[in-house]
Amino acid sequence: MAYSPMAMGHHMFDNVFVEPGAYKAFLATGTWPDKTMLVLEVRGAQDKGSINKSGHYQGTEVMGREVHVKDTAHLEGWAFFGFDGTKPAKMTPRTADCYSCHRDHAAVDNTFVQFYPTLLPIATAKGTLSAAYKAEEAARN
Repeated sequence: MAYSPMAMGHHMFDNVFVEPGAYKAFLATGTWPDKTMLVLEVRGAQDKGSINKSGHYQGTEVMGREVHVKDTAHLEGWAFFGFDGTKPAKMTPRTADCYSCHRDHAAVDNTFVQFYPTLLPIATAKGTLSAAYKAEEAARN
């Protein structure tokens, strides 16, 4: 899944990282524990290099980073934080489209596990898929 549109005529790669303890809890329960942090790293795509003759691969330059944090006590659920260079991260305002998109379309607990083939079968087996996601899937099929 791409979170950002193609920037200035080139493709981007999105990498998502999660702390191993939160991932282990997801494997066991099909949902993310409180204090989970998902880190989104955006990199530019390269298409010419070494032996690569077609397709794209990740470049070395990091184009951006964002963090999606679940903290029920301090953030009332999930919140997004964006980084601007070396400055401290700022919480993305709750009016931003990312909040409503995740709320309305995420398969599990405000996260898009439907786009990760290792996570969707776990959530399906654990019965943690959201009603909104199930309705979208039923309408699509």
